[in-house]
Amino acid sequence: MSASINALEEIKRGADEVLVEEELNALVESGKTLRIKAGFDPTAPDLHLGHTVLINKMRQFQLLGHEVVFLIGDFTGMIGDPTGKSATRPPLTPEQIADNAKTYKEQIFKILDPEKTRVAFNSEWCEKLGAAGMLKLASHQTVARMLERDDFKKRYSANQSIAIHEFMYPLVQGYDSVALECDIELGGTDQKFNLLMGRELQKDYGQKPQVVITMPLLEGLDGVQKMSKSLGNYIGITDAPGEMYQKLVSIPDSLMWRYFELLSFRPLGEIETLKKNVEQGANPRDVKIELAKEIVERFHGEEAAANAHKGAGNIIKEGEVPADCPEVTIDLEGAAQLPIGRVINQADLANNSAQAKDMLKNGRVKVDWQVVEPSLMLSAGSYLIQAGKKKIAKVTIG
Repeated sequence: MSASINALEEIKRGADEVLVEEELNALVESGKTLRIKAGFDPTAPDLHLGHTVLINKMRQFQLLGHEVVFLIGDFTGMIGDPTGKSATRPPLTPEQIADNAKTYKEQIFKILDPEKTRVAFNSEWCEKLGAAGMLKLASHQTVARMLERDDFKKRYSANQSIAIHEFMYPLVQGYDSVALECDIELGGTDQKFNLLMGRELQKDYGQKPQVVITMPLLEGLDGVQKMSKSLGNYIGITDAPGEMYQKLVSIPDSLMWRYFELLSFRPLGEIETLKKNVEQGANPRDVKIELAKEIVERFHGEEAAANAHKGAGNIIKEGEVPADCPEVTIDLEGAAQLPIGRVINQADLANNSAQAKDMLKNGRVKVDWQVVEPSLMLSAGSYLIQAGKKKIAKVTIG
């Protein structure tokens, strides 16, 4: 098998779609050093394993000798990415962007080689465009073309507002590819419209259009929704070793191989061997432990990985009620229902009302193993309530 075929197999590993595949084959076979870009808007201070799907793919390109650009969308972050949103997204302030970008730069080098990574900010060229440049950029597309985008189309059909500046987001993201003269752009499947915009604009500006590689959106711990902090189904790359270990060992068996394919650095041949072992009767949990050790070591080091199982014991496992689970009775005091925040306080599952509010807001409260909304009202009855990862109680309201 030739080196170019091996390289193509590695590049396509886990990819959802390659546009256009023949163009990718030609680029790889050319033997030239390629420029690969992936953009990240600094919308939150910490990255989770879902974000690392793209970063892992960037690492693969680095190992193949290519140039990668980790693009921080400090300019696009001030627009607000409308992808998948049913309403206008509030833009970030420059201060929020600066703080979040700093932590991104600290975190990505757990995976990428800092000596071979170019970190860029798209404000570098977007601010130089000025008003006249932005108007010229906007002239490259029509409103009808923008309304082909699925989320815009849905909002328009439902008579939901679309702010004019939201149309600029895919244009600016596409212009990033022009400014960087990219050969390849990586992105999630939900970014396909924006990624293809880069191809169109590069043609308009007289450049060879980039190849687009879309990567799957990694499912979270629930095995259904994409990994997201707002849904509470995420594994943060700054999570403590024991917490990270426990979460990975607890993923549904149905997700195990997908996590291996998208998160592990093991060769595909090794993963196939592990699959065969499970088919022949090996315990899936033992295989997930191998994945957990690999991921913990990547972000916390070899010693932490070796001892992570010790720090996982004090985390409550879903479906397993601790033998010493406290039982609490709370009086309705004449009311028909009680707000969940008050119940958490009275059950000593939070230090104060502020902490209870924060845990509810961040999806860290479960009633009978289900994450609940902050507005939940509880009637008379018995409930198993968990607040955070280490506090749980059997609560009777009456």
